[in-house]
Amino acid sequence: MSSSVVQSDPDRMTRQELRAGLSLASIFALRMLGLFLILPVFAVAAARLPGGDNLTLVGIALGIYGLTQAALQIPFGMASDRYGRKRVIVIGLLLFAAGSFLAAAAPDIGWTIVGRALQGAGAISAAVTALAADLTREQHRTKVMAMIGSSIGLMFALSLVAAPALNALAGLAGIFILTGLLALAAIWLVAKVVPDPPQAEHHEHDPVGFMDVLLDPQLVRLNFGIFALHFIQMAMFVVVPGALIASGGLPVAEHWKVYLPVVLASFVLMLPPIFYAERRARIKPVFVGAVLVLVLAQGGFLYGSGKFNALVANLVVFFVVFNILEASLPSLVSRIAPAQAKGAALGIYNTTQAFGLFAGGAIGGWLAQHWGAAGVFAVGIALALLWLAIAVTMQAPPVIALREFIIRPQVDLDRLREQLAGLPGVREAVVEPEKRIAYLKVNLERWDERRVRQLIGGET
Repeated sequence: MSSSVVQSDPDRMTRQELRAGLSLASIFALRMLGLFLILPVFAVAAARLPGGDNLTLVGIALGIYGLTQAALQIPFGMASDRYGRKRVIVIGLLLFAAGSFLAAAAPDIGWTIVGRALQGAGAISAAVTALAADLTREQHRTKVMAMIGSSIGLMFALSLVAAPALNALAGLAGIFILTGLLALAAIWLVAKVVPDPPQAEHHEHDPVGFMDVLLDPQLVRLNFGIFALHFIQMAMFVVVPGALIASGGLPVAEHWKVYLPVVLASFVLMLPPIFYAERRARIKPVFVGAVLVLVLAQGGFLYGSGKFNALVANLVVFFVVFNILEASLPSLVSRIAPAQAKGAALGIYNTTQAFGLFAGGAIGGWLAQHWGAAGVFAVGIALALLWLAIAVTMQAPPVIALREFIIRPQVDLDRLREQLAGLPGVREAVVEPEKRIAYLKVNLERWDERRVRQLIGGET
């Protein structure tokens, strides 16, 4: 007699998955809104601080956040593997809030730099994305990553509109205080709204070393991709504001009138490719196609940046593929990384992303100074072409599914955990003794369902 098996509907997100996606996206949104509100006004507002007339110190104050983020993403990600996602996220948000309040009270630019460095020390991106992976099935993970990525883009667009008004109303100190309060609100969400992660899991693999994760060929491909994507983005925005002024006569104060509709339109246009990739298990073709369109978009900027309408159209295309890739990359990392080292893998990923932001801004500025916008976009084309060649060679991720089995009364549950975890194709195994249910994440191309049924007492 066969055992009972319950299979979750693969085409629908569960209530917990929706709750996890929306709440984690909200945490990212609250944190990133506070961060982004500073960017449009800081260089001007900081001039009122002692030492704020030194543009080098102003630049350090802006950039030190990214430096401490890059330094601590991997430790925070590894800590979340060992000590728990939620605990690490709360600690990171407390550091971010403390840095915000310190910057608000800073008497000069030097203490502002210290506050910004402390803000960056709350490097929770890897822990949050690892928790999102823990709480969602493989076939819906890109959608949840898209929720998180979209919230970041939306907060960036909102900050462009709100920052000047807030600066006029409350000043730089008021914006930093608001930033700290938003981080505390995010802590409340972690405690009260975000679902608890699953119990400790038993995996088919032995413990994985850090260097194994760092040098994994498939993960290296994805880490290069996020570096390239954010390098191109930052380098572009060294020259795009000037192109908007030159081609359309649009003053900087009104650039949000372009960015806001462009970002909103890109959110809508990215959804069909993401849904197609998830529902048809076609994530690699969609991913490679997005990188190809990124190459074409950079070519469009190279030849059309002097025309306002062409520039805006290319911005829409760029942000559509940017959002698709921004959602797909962490989803792929979480699928390919060993289950017991997802936090470490995502920490490496987020560190590479931070270096891409830094390198794109620094090298993009140098290219713009010596070769103008054409030099920036030409290098963007070359880097995107290299990424395309690398992406084509990556392995398609395995088709993973969640399976739930009711365990027969005569089965020894203590031995069953290890037996199930040791089967080929079983990536993760959890046994709940009270419900007598085994929860498995399986590679559909490798697992042996008959052997699973034998172990749980359904077949001999």
